[in-house]
Amino acid sequence: MSEKKLAIIATKGTLDWAYPPFILASTAAALGYETQIFFTFYGLQLLKKKLDLKVTSIGNPGMPMPMPMPVLVQALPGMEAMMTSMMKAKMKSKGVAPLEELRELCIEAEVKMVACQMTVDLFDMSTDAFIDGIEYGGAATFFEFAGESDICLFI
Repeated sequence: MSEKKLAIIATKGTLDWAYPPFILASTAAALGYETQIFFTFYGLQLLKKKLDLKVTSIGNPGMPMPMPMPVLVQALPGMEAMMTSMMKAKMKSKGVAPLEELRELCIEAEVKMVACQMTVDLFDMSTDAFIDGIEYGGAATFFEFAGESDICLFI
């Protein structure tokens, strides 16, 4: 029997959306899946050497709040920083691994990470800003792997 494969497309660049691709990829790799993550558009933020990701509740009505808060209040200056701080504190208190640690687990587990070359070019991003060991490719690169995968997730 051939090795199972998991293909993930990571498109979001916020703190709350950064966890799912790395958690799922590291878990799949630990279970013996050949795993690849294709980072495109804002998902490229997850490959930067210095992670400075924020969380926002705007546009995310499912985010649990300690108290009901109107959208207008959530849009006030400083709210994003406060919510990011609260989320990081909550994760730490619950023993959730830092994002850098999860990303490193993926690297150690040989999860293949592919940065979308078209998006890198589109946003004039420097490859120097990204971590070492990633590959660059386009949609065809992703489809080559995804077409043979057992599971394909869009995050």
